[in-house]
Amino acid sequence: MRLGTVKKGSEEVAAIVTEKGVVLVETVNNSLHQNWSTTLFELIQTGQLEEMNDWYRKDGKNKLEELEVIPHQEVVYGPLYRRPRKIWGIGLNYVEHASDLSEKAPDTEPASFMKPDTTIIGPRDTIKIPVQSEQTTAEAELGIIFGRECKDVSEAEAKDYMAGYTCIIDMTAEDILRKNPRYLTRSKSFDTFFSFGPHLITPDEVEDVLQLEVATVINGKIHRKNVVANMTFRPWDLVSFHSKVMPWLPGDILSTGTPGAVPISDGDVVECRINGFETLVNKVKDLKVDV
Repeated sequence: MRLGTVKKGSEEVAAIVTEKGVVLVETVNNSLHQNWSTTLFELIQTGQLEEMNDWYRKDGKNKLEELEVIPHQEVVYGPLYRRPRKIWGIGLNYVEHASDLSEKAPDTEPASFMKPDTTIIGPRDTIKIPVQSEQTTAEAELGIIFGRECKDVSEAEAKDYMAGYTCIIDMTAEDILRKNPRYLTRSKSFDTFFSFGPHLITPDEVEDVLQLEVATVINGKIHRKNVVANMTFRPWDLVSFHSKVMPWLPGDILSTGTPGAVPISDGDVVECRINGFETLVNKVKDLKVDV
């Protein structure tokens, strides 16, 4: 099953994605006598997402064809949600990306950082290069979204706690980071520096996570791409490692690392492309331009 958060007037509400468009969860509730939460974050937090996916796979997919559909061309997506408890990011998780920064890739333990939820934007929103930065980069990444609390788990157990996967574009004020690696948190935390969506894809829709190809695309040109199998620390290793630091909670997000960061400029269009996923697209505005 694939879900998204769509804009309905001043609200951002959950919808199920079909071949023809999206069906609001509210419509499913009213037409098919369900009582599911109408925001994606609540669906995840309450465990209803798993119940909904079971329904969808049994006969719900066919029932959706009878309901009112918003055509794809009319859908305006928001971020999947706005207030996760945690956003964990992983740095230099592909050796090739480490060479971009003339750094040695971590090979014993992952290099991780956290981001505030105030960085969140959604599809088609604007990435804003801050006045404090002369070189900001964009980085396409595979995102993992947690569906259940997850503490002290093994790699083998890790995948049992997933709500699904999504596309992420993560930003870094790279010139600030280059001044001193201790500035990492600040360089990652400016407003609009984390875009995710447009779809959450449940694990049963992804045959082999390790074969997913992630590409950072600027103005239609692929600048860097790589497959998840080439990560230094693969997704279930990352989940297990960090679960021994603190619990993953429902709705927490793990951004697994980028195949390559690309400097962005005013007017650019950035994409995260992952095979089989709906592409995440954001435009860029440099706040230093026309000030």
